[in-house]
Amino acid sequence: MSQPLNDAALDQLFRTARTYNGYLDQPVSTEQLHAVWDLMKYGPTSANMLPARMVWCTTPEAKAKLADCVGEGNKAKVLTAPVSVIIGMDIDFHEQLPWLFPHTDARSWFADNEPLREISAMRNSTLQGAYLILAARALGLDTGPMSGFDNAAVDAAFFADSPRVKSNFISTLGYGDPATIFERSPRPDFETFNTVA
Repeated sequence: MSQPLNDAALDQLFRTARTYNGYLDQPVSTEQLHAVWDLMKYGPTSANMLPARMVWCTTPEAKAKLADCVGEGNKAKVLTAPVSVIIGMDIDFHEQLPWLFPHTDARSWFADNEPLREISAMRNSTLQGAYLILAARALGLDTGPMSGFDNAAVDAAFFADSPRVKSNFISTLGYGDPATIFERSPRPDFETFNTVA
């Protein structure tokens, strides 16, 4: 039976964790990227569809190509982060379901319904992006998830060979520089946005 995490773990994952705008000059290894994936892949998705397709931009060339697709306020973030990752989504994720969800013919649920595939890919790849953030934090890394980019430009630059994969959002990754964050924005109490029915 699972037990609650201690306060130090909860702080690292949620309460003191922040979204960073810049990072310390400390590299992130390929092994660490694998470790992030090896945690985040266990987060639940509908029918284990796992529609996220990730591009980890680690080289100056890849980061420059991505920076050309983002808004002016995000260019420096992408260029200077140790890693910038594109969380994409495969609209044809259903083709993988026979081995990812072998318990039943889940492929048939989506095969003739592209609108359902699109919304399912968006919802579940977003979940996977959130798992990425938590996995990175659990491993001692920090992130800076963002919108503020041209999806079509990112798709053309990074997914041209896989036209059924579309970008969802992007995130930077590294060891956050505390000098680059603002005072924490408000986090309301339960009663503000919740109803128990």
